[in-house]
Amino acid sequence: MGRKNRPRQRAQQNRDGRAEGKRSRDDAGWGAGYSEIIKENKLFEHYYTELKIVPEGEFEEFMQAMREPLPATMRITGYKSHAKEILHTLKEKYFKEVQDLEVDGQKIEAPQPLSWYPDELAWHTNLSRKILRKSPLLEKFHQFLVSETESGNISRQEAVSMIPPLLMKIEPQHKILDMCAAPGSKTAQLIEMLHSDMDIPFPEGFVIANDVDNKRCYLLVHQAKRLNSPCIMVVNHDASSIPRLYFDQDGKKDILFYDRILCDVPCSGDGTMRKNIDVWKKWTTSNSLQLHGLQIRIAVRGVEQLAVGGRMVYSTCSLNPIEDEAVIAALLEKSEGALELADASADLPGLKYMPGITSWKVMTKEGQWFSDWSEVLKSRHTQIRPTMFPPTDPEKLASMKLERCMRILPHHQNTGGFFVAVLVKKAPMPWNRRYPKICHKDVSSSSELAPAEELQMGECPADAPVEAVEGESPAEGNPSVPDTPDLLEVKKDDVCGPPPPKKMKLFGFKEDPFVFLTEDDPIFPPVQAFYDLSPDFPKLNVLTRTHEGKKRHLYMVSKELRNVLLNNSERMKVINTGVKIWSRNTDGEQFGCAFRLAQEGVYTLCPYIRARILNISVEDVKVLLTQENPFLSKLGDDAHNQAKKLGMGSIVLRYLPDPKDLNAPQCPIDLCGWRGKTSIRAFVPRNERLHYLRMVGVEVFCDKQGKRNDGSTEIPEGSAEGLSQEADLLEQEGEEMEQNGSESNANGPEPIGSTCDGSAS
Repeated sequence: MGRKNRPRQRAQQNRDGRAEGKRSRDDAGWGAGYSEIIKENKLFEHYYTELKIVPEGEFEEFMQAMREPLPATMRITGYKSHAKEILHTLKEKYFKEVQDLEVDGQKIEAPQPLSWYPDELAWHTNLSRKILRKSPLLEKFHQFLVSETESGNISRQEAVSMIPPLLMKIEPQHKILDMCAAPGSKTAQLIEMLHSDMDIPFPEGFVIANDVDNKRCYLLVHQAKRLNSPCIMVVNHDASSIPRLYFDQDGKKDILFYDRILCDVPCSGDGTMRKNIDVWKKWTTSNSLQLHGLQIRIAVRGVEQLAVGGRMVYSTCSLNPIEDEAVIAALLEKSEGALELADASADLPGLKYMPGITSWKVMTKEGQWFSDWSEVLKSRHTQIRPTMFPPTDPEKLASMKLERCMRILPHHQNTGGFFVAVLVKKAPMPWNRRYPKICHKDVSSSSELAPAEELQMGECPADAPVEAVEGESPAEGNPSVPDTPDLLEVKKDDVCGPPPPKKMKLFGFKEDPFVFLTEDDPIFPPVQAFYDLSPDFPKLNVLTRTHEGKKRHLYMVSKELRNVLLNNSERMKVINTGVKIWSRNTDGEQFGCAFRLAQEGVYTLCPYIRARILNISVEDVKVLLTQENPFLSKLGDDAHNQAKKLGMGSIVLRYLPDPKDLNAPQCPIDLCGWRGKTSIRAFVPRNERLHYLRMVGVEVFCDKQGKRNDGSTEIPEGSAEGLSQEADLLEQEGEEMEQNGSESNANGPEPIGSTCDGSAS
């Protein structure tokens, strides 16, 4: 017994040690734990003074802002119909309570909306983490933020991190790739935009979110799961060589090109100094020099997979032109006119930014400057590359319109530093355009090769690039070329093609399989009869995670993601996809159905359910969410009469808004429940339970002893102490995400590679 319990005891000791260390750090105030780090880096100041990215006369203000802590920012998830209700609750209750408070001598400013974010769905405040967590005056507000964040209704995300998804102009039918997605705040925005119309349970589009780090993929899954979308798939690949995917279209296989791509590449992260204080100590120019090549490779792979007419947003949380304009310039030069920089100046009214620069120099970590590639010594050629310099041809430089890039400086709107550029694909990439996918090498050594543009089907230059061979598709202007992926892998004596694909290496956990059910699966008849599913219910979109044995959970994906999964199972490592809609309940078999509804998928499934629905009032919602197992008689007369007509088993508890009652929630609510013999119960996770209670006007604040404000010692499905512990855990996760984001750059060299996607509050 003792031996079995040791791992559990060690895990508990580790948790206790982390908690104790965290408490001591919190008690010491903001920035404790970094006491030895002085917010000063002379090389950094010299470098950016010389590059003149900051307007004249503003450099001192810029540096002062970099030394200040980053304000807390939050975003209300915009795709849920509950967004307006949450915004109303925040403005009318919590924001009014915190304004004009004074904590530890610091006056609390009322939270303000970000002027450039649509519909007042993003806010910022000067509240620090320590004040939020430890001040009794702000305890209600803190508990509200924690539970709403966990239930997916609020995202605590840095302000500048919200910009790239807004510039992508997402529509519900778009196929979207997020190339370097973890920890997932931007991915969550993309999912929200797909679901902007809540009346469409299955948008035609989808999001494929990728990250190279297997562990960070699970942070990504955690973020995406809060949004309960059937249109998200998380995959684990190196973004610079992410595989080309295929899908069935009109009965034949075609290459998948994305309508929108988010390319938020690993970077040196010097724009994050306000939250990642470690960067002050570690920053040198060598970080940018080492990451430049990787950033270009990722961006090139992105535009290869972008559909003609599509948009790719390139972004970094670095201010360095080596990682910013230099990468964009190299990309535009390689594209030979296939790409152009879009003018996004009018897309976010109210956002202050500096236009991209057209002249910059390169500096080594020793402080040596180079203005042109011709000045670089041969011994430096492995560290400094020609693409790091601006184009020397004035006409070519002017045609690139690099001033359309956007650089956000911290002192302009009290944010982090950031860079973003919007690229539009006007034509196929030149290496895709020139060479066919399969080319027979029938050219004698004495014969001269024709120019690339004149090559016909069946010819191939000996040095044809791999991208040219594998990238072409009928969609890119060569309908006569066979489009089956099997042909891409042919390698014979008389055929010029890519080398045989290497066996995909799998790192991290081995995932369970994704197994789609057939229309005649024996699971469906009892489920269909019990819930009276409509004839258009997409049975083929239902999957499980096991080949053998009883199916414990059933998940659903959109039709388009099913298409991608079925055609690419050997090409990609899928970490997670689908939203849970049913879970096995052995007690349900005696009532005619072994599967009960899952709250995660209720909004996806409800459009197809025509039975087992119980309409409830606001008062019924309060009863069901504050009492563990209320008797049927506790419901209102209308709901009580409906419940008596329903047999035992899983049910949907549905609240429909009354436009005449403006004090009640003005959005529909669907809850999963269970109709027992004499009672009824809501199967709703704790944080969602708290969310719905707030929506119907029930105060759920509890003190440190776990007592609710009504004097009882219970809160639905948990205590205040548990909530407080969860708050600390969630915030610790957020801090770890940020530190991982800035220090564990698995795509490139070891310095401070980062993506600016961490929580900021």
